[in-house]
Amino acid sequence: MTAGLQQSPPPVQQLPRGPAVPALPSPVGPPGVQPPRFLVVIDAAHGGSDIGARIGDEALEKNITLGLAGRLRSTIHARGIDVVMTRTSDLNLAIANRAETANHAQASACLTIHATATGSGVHLYTSSLTPAPTQQFLPWTTAQAAYVTQSMKLESEIDTALAHAAIPVTLGKASVAPMDSIACPEVAVELAPLVGGHVTSANPVTDVSYQKTVVDAVAAALEQWRSDWKP
Repeated sequence: MTAGLQQSPPPVQQLPRGPAVPALPSPVGPPGVQPPRFLVVIDAAHGGSDIGARIGDEALEKNITLGLAGRLRSTIHARGIDVVMTRTSDLNLAIANRAETANHAQASACLTIHATATGSGVHLYTSSLTPAPTQQFLPWTTAQAAYVTQSMKLESEIDTALAHAAIPVTLGKASVAPMDSIACPEVAVELAPLVGGHVTSANPVTDVSYQKTVVDAVAAALEQWRSDWKP
C-alpha cells in the first residue's frame, strides 16, 4: 500500500453500521422503460482538514485529487458521459457520505482518486473482499463484494488504456473506505510520479501534461467500459 492511500484520519475512516444497501435494479422492465443510464461517480479523496499525503514541499494530496477529479469530469463529460462528483470544493466529507452518493446515483462506474509521492505511474486498486453473489439487500460494510468481479474488469480496461499511453501501472487490492460500501464497479486510481525510463520522461505528480495523459487514458477506458458495462 502506498503513502497516499494510507493517509486518512481514523475518526473519518470509521464506517458506521448503516442500513443495508439495496441492489441496483434489473435492466429488464416493461416495454418502453429505459435501462439504467450510464453514469460515473468520481470521488476526490480527502478534503478539508483531511489533507491526505504531502506531495513534495507544498502540494497536498487533497488539492491534487480535487484538480484531477475536475479534469476527469470535464474530459468524460465531453465524451457524452454523465458524471456525479462527491465533492467539488475543499471540504470535509464523511466517508459514509461518499458511499451514499455513489449508491444513490446507481452508478455504472465509481473512481476514487488518490495521489502519492512514492512509486511510479498509476496504482490501481480494487477491493480485497471475496466476490459474493448479488442479493436483494447488500450489507453496508461489504456491499462491494457483489461487484468485485465487475470492478476487476473495469480495472483491466483502465490498465490497458494506461499501457497504451506508456504509463506504468501497478495493480493491487485494498480495503479502503469508502470502497467496500460502494455498490457499483469501483476502482481506486492513485497517481504517483513518473520515473524516467527508455520510453518515459520523469514527471512529478503536479505536472499538468502528465496529469492530462493519465486523465485522457482513464477517459478512454471509461468510454470503452460504456460499451462493455452490463447492469
